[in-house]
Amino acid sequence: MEVTKENVSDLTAIIKVKIESSDYQSNVTKTLENYRKQANIPGFRKGKVPFGIIKKQYGQSVLAEELNKLVNDSLFKFIDEEKLDILGNPLPVDNDGVVGDFNNPADFEFSYEIGLTPEINVKLSGRNKFDYTKVKIDDELVNKQIDDLRRRYGKLKSAEEVMEKDMVLGQFVELNEDETIKEGGVLHSSTVSMEFVEDKKTKKELLGKKVGDTLTVDPLAVSRGGKDTAAMLGVKEEELANLSNKFQFKITEIKRMELAELNQELFDKLFGEGSVTSEEQMKVKIVEDLEKMFERDSDRILTRRITNDLIKKTEISLPDDFLKRWIHASQKEPISMEVIENEYEGYSKGLKWQLIQNAIFKNNDIKIEREVAIEFTKGLLVSQYAQYGIPAPEDEELTKSATQVLSNKEEADRISEMIVENKLTEFYKSTVKLNDNEVSYDEFVKIAQDVEA
Repeated sequence: MEVTKENVSDLTAIIKVKIESSDYQSNVTKTLENYRKQANIPGFRKGKVPFGIIKKQYGQSVLAEELNKLVNDSLFKFIDEEKLDILGNPLPVDNDGVVGDFNNPADFEFSYEIGLTPEINVKLSGRNKFDYTKVKIDDELVNKQIDDLRRRYGKLKSAEEVMEKDMVLGQFVELNEDETIKEGGVLHSSTVSMEFVEDKKTKKELLGKKVGDTLTVDPLAVSRGGKDTAAMLGVKEEELANLSNKFQFKITEIKRMELAELNQELFDKLFGEGSVTSEEQMKVKIVEDLEKMFERDSDRILTRRITNDLIKKTEISLPDDFLKRWIHASQKEPISMEVIENEYEGYSKGLKWQLIQNAIFKNNDIKIEREVAIEFTKGLLVSQYAQYGIPAPEDEELTKSATQVLSNKEEADRISEMIVENKLTEFYKSTVKLNDNEVSYDEFVKIAQDVEA
């Protein structure tokens, strides 16, 4: 058996596997003999079927299977030994990819095309400078956070008339176009949250209304659409298309959140007993918490920003024609080359980033050991316990839980992506120069949502 490589270009090569009859003949004969021992053919006793009949009936399929095994084993062994960094998997060369005669088997030669990973020079150093976007934590933001916390621990009380942040309970009745009640139409009691009513006209009509008042509304104007609208009307989402856009809404109750008082009881609930004893201390604590919370988002923006810059500026050539053929050949469901052509730009961008990321990890000896994954998962579990006010279990039990989580492939992949992002963020922040850029909360949200920013 002989395996050779011929370079076609800087990014593609042909690997040829030459197999002599002596490489496969004994295994083929042995397999056919086993078939002969087990064969049940009319006119012959079991195990006494002439070898020639067995060979004629099964010879080619057994030969093909043995050759396929030999070729695969030798092909990937060669790739491993030669330390070839390939993209995708080897593809059989069309037309002249196989030399040999299955009817008169002797020597065979199989040819495979491979795509080679390009050399990558990731230009990222202390000379690079990037904005590190941070939220300007001003009094307005702190006070809003305080109001949100007070509302979370507040109490619902009945109110006389509808105001900006009230919950309005009422009955929806489907109407005809002339606003008469539709016979057999929807009749359902539900709640409207004034905070989420974005239609200005409808919101203005609701404000100031009292229990017992009625008005005509479009359900979409007092809900978030889709499943939310369906749940509000007590119907299935697919039924919405057949419903009227006019409903009578009769107010049966108005609920208002009475904010929790700023006292020691609230401080203890929020921060632990005795750790905060005044409103000023509460504000200091809230600023610290907001800074920590927004730091994670700032890190994500920075990581995305540098990643986009690297993809844009790092020169990477790919064996595009080979990759398109490989994508076509590797799909479980048939796909046209036209579809591949249309989607290839997105695929190549993702592949280029994967190659850049691999180069960063390799050149900087960044590794993700299993112990790191377990410790990271334990941290996630502790956060979940804390979120529900449950104390974390002992370390041994926590390790078992983390190991169990990682045994689920989807969860393991999700956690791996999180660790990779954290590692990249650490690397970026320790490598480039950062220019702190404080923006308002609203501007920060816009930047966070802009994938190109």
